Amino acid sequence: MSTSCFDREDETFIVLVNHEEQYSIWPEWKAVPGGWKAIEGVKGDKKTVLAFVEQAWVDMRPLSLRQWMAEQAEAGQGEAATAPVSLQ
Repeated sequence: MSTSCFDREDETFIVLVNHEEQYSIWPEWKAVPGGWKAIEGVKGDKKTVLAFVEQAWVDMRPLSLRQWMAEQAEAGQGEAATAPVSLQ
């Protein structure tokens, strides 16, 4: 039974990020998959790159969801500012 390259402690990894600002670690020797790009200057053992990801990826929500939620919050503030106030 072989060990996955992702499970090897002696592997050199890089950190990838996609258009949704989601992060992944990736073996340095493997081709970067479509839709992902390597973060320049971030490379090392598994522990090192995971520490980078933990520090950089503080909000697990995809970028599109964060943007949508911000738009909804702004729209809600606009509605609240123009909504009639009941004094009952």
